[in-house]
Formats: sequence, C-alpha cells, structure tokens
Amino acid sequence: MRYSPESLQAFVQTVESGSFSAAARALRKSQSTVSAAVANLETDLGFALFSRDGRSPVLTENGQRALAQVREILAASERLDELAIRLTGDVEPCLSMAISDFWQADYHESLLRRFADRYPQIEFECMIAEDADVIDLIQAGRAHIGVIRVQPHYPADIATARLQVKAQMAIYLHQDHPLTRQAVVSSEALKSERQLCLNTWVEKGRPRPGNGVWSAPSYLLLLEMAEQGFGWTILPRWLVEQFGHQVLRELPIAGWPQNLSVDVAWSRLSPPGPAGRWMIDRLLAQTN
Repeated sequence: MRYSPESLQAFVQTVESGSFSAAARALRKSQSTVSAAVANLETDLGFALFSRDGRSPVLTENGQRALAQVREILAASERLDELAIRLTGDVEPCLSMAISDFWQADYHESLLRRFADRYPQIEFECMIAEDADVIDLIQAGRAHIGVIRVQPHYPADIATARLQVKAQMAIYLHQDHPLTRQAVVSSEALKSERQLCLNTWVEKGRPRPGNGVWSAPSYLLLLEMAEQGFGWTILPRWLVEQFGHQVLRELPIAGWPQNLSVDVAWSRLSPPGPAGRWMIDRLLAQTN
C-alpha cells in the first residue's frame, strides 16, 4: 500500500472525532503522532485534507472526496486481513469476550457449548462490561470480541456487525410501590421517583428523569437494587424472569417494552484469529 494504514486510520478517526486530540485519545496515541500521520498523508496525496484556520480541523473539498476512498481502502484491507486469518488456520491460544448483562444467557450458553466442542484446547475468558467499557477493553487488547448495544458512533479502529437478535427491555419497580397498582403509568409520574441506571449512561450525560439518580456498572446490580426498593430501572426482560425473585413489576408505560439492537465488535488493528472469527460468524447466525 502506498499510503500507510496508520495515516489512513488517523485521517478517518480525526474526521469522526472532530479534532486531532480526540482522535489521539480514540487511537490511544499522542496528538503529535496523529497530526504527523495526517500531515504525511497530505504530503503523499499532494493536497490538504483539512482546513486548519479554526479551532477544529474542517474537511476541505478535496478531503471530502478523499474520505470515501480512504474508507474503501480500509474496508478492503480489513477484508484481506480476514481472509488471511481464515486461510492460515493458525488458531489463537486464547480468546476473550466482553458481554453485557442484556445478552441472554440461553444464547451465550449455546454458543459456548459449540465453541468448547470445536476448540477444546483454547483458553477462554468472559468479562461483563457495558457500552464504552466494551470498546475500551477491545482497544486495550483485553477483549478480542464484544457484544454491545448499538452505539451512535464507533472509533475508526473498531469493526462492528449487526446481530439478528435483540434484547427486550422494560421498566421495573418494586411490587410494593403504589405506581405498580396503576393501569397506566406516565413518564411524568417517574420524575418524582429515583431512577437506577447504568453508570455508563451517567458518564455520557444522557437526560434522565428521577429524584437523585443512583447508578451501577451492570444490569444484574440494578436488578438487585430495584428488588431492594431503591427505585425504578430499565432491565432486560429475560434477566428479571430468570434471576429475579418475583418482587418486581413491569410498569405499563407508553412505548415500552423496547427492543434493543445489538452489535458484535472487534478490533480492526488486531483482528481475532480463526476461533474468534468462528465466534463472530456464529453470533451473526443467531436469531431470536
């Protein structure tokens, strides 16, 4: 390739992040490294990709036209890497996977049984993580694969594919609360009650109702807190049915329950080996 993959990645990530500093954080590199990579790409191409007159880099007209081509090059490179992994057959010695509590246990158990039969000698590690934490684990090399709720944006070094399965989410409250005896509960009624939510939501500053929000790192902990009567929360239906103690009630609120779309994610820079690709393929083949 005439242009270095690092410079192409730096260019795309800068576009997606909006600044060299944000791109550097996403790629886990220094800002000077990212800026130099983009500058080198501009030198190789012979034209400016960004206008640097303002506080943030803005794509030039030539940069806009180049962006689509660069994305195609990176996608083709990723497909070639994937083909090489499939054809070499060198199975990795270990595989790690980050999943959320919303991921239904039945799916996971079935997948692991098939994985154990096919790759009995591989060391396997499963971690529980949510949202940005899944991305961080993949970028740090701690997880090879992640099952994650669909995010509005992904870093340029993260590849994703949409799963056919969905997680069904509902709003729950302890059965002794007066709201559980109403035929219909309005969203306004929840504003006077404490909300229990994932701390990844709090970190992202998502708007939320509730009186003194409490947070936890997993849905399983939110389930326990709700069962103790600390507030209302959004939970996967299967989790309540399988691990609850029949003390929570699903609130009849307009627009709920909701289906949560799910992605499988992995690193473009350090893609999984044959066993990881097998796992991804099986995930994509699963249906509700």
